[in-house]
Amino acid sequence: MPDCLLAIDQGTHASRAVIFDLKGRPLASRVVPLKTLCPAPGWVEQDPEDIFETSVQAAREAIGRAGVAAAAVRAVGIANQRETLILWDRQSGRAVAPAIVWQDRRGETICQELAPEALALDLPARTGLRLDPYFTASKLTWLLRGRPDLADAANQGRLAAGTVDSWLLHRLTGGEVHATEPSNASRTLLYDLRRQQQSPELLDLFSLPRALMPQVRPSAYRFGVTAEGILGARLPITGILGDQQAALLGQGCLNRGDVKDTFGTGSFLLAFTGDEPCPSTHGLLTTVAWDFGNGPRYALEGSVFMAGALLDWLVELGLGASPSALDRLALAVAPGHGVVIIPAHQGLGAPWWESGMRGAIWGLTRSSDQGVLARAALEAIAQQAADVTESMRADLGAPLGALRIDGGVAKSALLPRLLADLTGLPVLRSMDAEATARGAAMVAGVGAGLLGPQDLPGFVGPGESFTPAWTADERDAERRRWREAIASAKGLKA
Repeated sequence: MPDCLLAIDQGTHASRAVIFDLKGRPLASRVVPLKTLCPAPGWVEQDPEDIFETSVQAAREAIGRAGVAAAAVRAVGIANQRETLILWDRQSGRAVAPAIVWQDRRGETICQELAPEALALDLPARTGLRLDPYFTASKLTWLLRGRPDLADAANQGRLAAGTVDSWLLHRLTGGEVHATEPSNASRTLLYDLRRQQQSPELLDLFSLPRALMPQVRPSAYRFGVTAEGILGARLPITGILGDQQAALLGQGCLNRGDVKDTFGTGSFLLAFTGDEPCPSTHGLLTTVAWDFGNGPRYALEGSVFMAGALLDWLVELGLGASPSALDRLALAVAPGHGVVIIPAHQGLGAPWWESGMRGAIWGLTRSSDQGVLARAALEAIAQQAADVTESMRADLGAPLGALRIDGGVAKSALLPRLLADLTGLPVLRSMDAEATARGAAMVAGVGAGLLGPQDLPGFVGPGESFTPAWTADERDAERRRWREAIASAKGLKA
């Protein structure tokens, strides 16, 4: 019976589980869809029980499909959607409110209210982040302010709060563990990068009781064991990473300047920067990549809110039956069609950070058909990646390596070519449908002592290469048209 690793990749739209052998070969996988609700404009919620139950279902079925006994799983790794808030009762282990998803904007007014005090605390220097409702802290403040009963219970120590990793860890261990790790903690606006701990000053800023918060452990760590009856055996949970950091690891970005882009609902670019945080002066975030127990390693990040979601929106409008159908339409359209889509449906993320901005389509003519709009959407996704890679080069003061891509939208026939042409970087598409689960397995292997640093490059599979085909003049013309459209769209506010 071969030893293997179980990766649970809990994402925004689905919970996925993959079984890997100790050489990195996937043996089986299972994906279970997850429902998302939007009960009000700017609100995005999920059922915490659904998050847990779909994760367990995916894990059980992946083990079954692999044809191995549960006891053959030597370690479990978790990767999770980040910044999503869950609040639960410590005694019952049940959530007391819906999960407030990372896309949710309801903390906007709290961020505006706290802006003067936050400025004095210099959030970018402390946390690597900016004051924005994207991050977890304002979501929790909003929830406690609106529910005095929950605020009282929190102050009495009867509640626990955390991101999805903490919730899964708590439930998988039967309520034994309330913990997180630095890659997730560094996305809350409550974690001090230099002190490597949750900041008392920031907890006070957001009026949050310290008793709510999880303990912060290294990413590769023996967090606990699964409770009896959940996965067929009591399995050690030895690694946790936020999903984007897991993808960074799963893409083999282990050297300074290595960069990856994961395309899902949004698009998330991370560049590995090593053992020192790299402050950004070009609209990016500084975040923890991982901590294998010998101190944190860091990354620069640019978060783009609309990638797969942009294609889904066009499908909902009836422009194509599916994102793959849109891809086929776009392939038939030549460059230079003149249409630019600004996908600011929920504001623009990095490096612009225009939260009140709204989407727009520029350059429409009577000849602008479905194919033109499909190509303009894929170009918008690639243009946003080019915005972020330009900022990364400037912050690092050095060239970037190949742009390594993964995620559902990365399967597009056109997008990798657009990325290469617009960023000027060679593009390497992962052979995995998702590199996130691979990264979760890698960190679990390290935490269990099954993998060492020397084993990690060999755990990553080969990819498909794309090289830039445009001239510098062609690239500059397309980038200039994009920036002009952004400048015009900045006047469109909610």
